[in-house]
Amino acid sequence: MRLAIVLSLLASAASAQTCGGPVDSFINGIKAEAQATGIPAATTDRFFQGARIDDAVLRADRSQGVFQKDFISFSRALISQNRIDNGAIYGARQDRTFDAIKARFGIPRGVLLAFWAFETDYGQVQGSFNTRDALLTLAHDCRRPDLFRPQLIAAIELFRRGGMDPATTTGAWAGEIGQLQKLPREIITQGLDGDGDGVVDLKNSAADALMTGANVLASLGWRPNEPWLQEIILPANLDWSKTGLNHKASVRDWANAGIRARHGSLGPANLPASVLLPMGRNGPAFLTYPNFDVYFDWNKSFVYVTTAAYFATRLEGAPVYNPGNPSPALTERQMQQLQQKLTTRGHDVGGIDGILGAMTRAAVQAEQTRLGLPADAWPTVDLLNRL
Repeated sequence: MRLAIVLSLLASAASAQTCGGPVDSFINGIKAEAQATGIPAATTDRFFQGARIDDAVLRADRSQGVFQKDFISFSRALISQNRIDNGAIYGARQDRTFDAIKARFGIPRGVLLAFWAFETDYGQVQGSFNTRDALLTLAHDCRRPDLFRPQLIAAIELFRRGGMDPATTTGAWAGEIGQLQKLPREIITQGLDGDGDGVVDLKNSAADALMTGANVLASLGWRPNEPWLQEIILPANLDWSKTGLNHKASVRDWANAGIRARHGSLGPANLPASVLLPMGRNGPAFLTYPNFDVYFDWNKSFVYVTTAAYFATRLEGAPVYNPGNPSPALTERQMQQLQQKLTTRGHDVGGIDGILGAMTRAAVQAEQTRLGLPADAWPTVDLLNRL
């Protein structure tokens, strides 16, 4: 009895080790947590056989400088004529799948084609990191354990169901699997058999990956048969302080303010919408609709989300955006200095990371308003100096 109590206390202590510390103790805690959900001990033992911390995963996690690029630079780097041409080719190959997705979820093919292109180049580059080791590494690391520990538990369950082999399954450095790079929990809860063979295989079946991706978007709140993003032409007298994702008005109100669609017509008059100026009032301009917000549940990066949503419109036939003539972007060091100054003034910018995310933009706009500058949320050297 006394030994049983000691073993119970040891298991509880290991389970309480939420990140860091000896790897063996951490794994024992994960095993105990997984077994508490009903997964057999033999399954958890097999799952972790040969598991290791992968330093390459940590290096990849620490070096995401690509998201520090401005929208024009980022979008031009990701969107090539080859990707557009391949969108037509791969889209045609999956005509039946895209038709089924449109009928079931009301999601246009361009939306999923854009994700398919950016995540894996239409399934051609799915990543070579061992998925189990990637998730173990990121769960053990203390930067984002609350995100990756549950995914590691889900991976054990996915293994129990026969959905992955911990020794051989590979994918992205952050533990995503398949042609649309989905994490284990999404595969378990939203995985769909798109090709009708009775198996959900996101690595080898484009139909399964696309149908699952559509199911994920639907579960996140995608509104069927509604727009997501549209390029617009701005009036010179627009109230810039009303722009940004943190300000919404009806399409009717924006039209009354002088906003026009650059291609086609604006969305339904009663839809709520925001004016998005990713590089300020002199750069590209878009109107975002409720479905645009769903993108942020797929990826948290502002520049990735904006580029993916824009690329989807290109794949649906929209022209290349008008880049305008925006003020130069701040350097990474200047952006960090700006974020520090904004933080000192009481704004929450989400961290001093040198990335112009939504929280930093809101703080910039507030300071522009206070200083009597055009409040378009685009930081400039002049604003930095004034602060």
